[in-house]
Amino acid sequence: MMEMNDRKKIGLGLTGFGVFFSFLGVMFFFDKGLMAIGNILFVSGVMLTIGLKSSLQFFMKRSNFKGTISFGFGFFFVIIGWPIIGMILEAYGFVVLFSGFWPTLAVFVQKIPIIGWLFQQPFIRSFFDSYKGKRMPV
Repeated sequence: MMEMNDRKKIGLGLTGFGVFFSFLGVMFFFDKGLMAIGNILFVSGVMLTIGLKSSLQFFMKRSNFKGTISFGFGFFFVIIGWPIIGMILEAYGFVVLFSGFWPTLAVFVQKIPIIGWLFQQPFIRSFFDSYKGKRMPV
């Protein structure tokens, strides 16, 4: 299992706060300040959690270029004050970058007591099973 040192704990906390601030930014009608803070916290949290070298290798992998560029432009648009366009680009980049993790996430969510029951229903389970072992087409 993965060792949780202090750097990884701080990284997970920053990632969580980044998601929370981005969510607040969307809830407050795309508030550019909250969304910019959320983006900065999310990216710094991911880099602290998996390490700088691993982060650079992940984002610069040839198969991830489309997602990295989309996420980067979305980040830029949020920072300069165009949060709706930025979030659309970031969402696309996020799906492209992390589409390989959906099966792992599905297995994790199915083990959560109440929510897991919902994700074990045949329709939802077949949806996640269709993505096992392959990347989403882009």
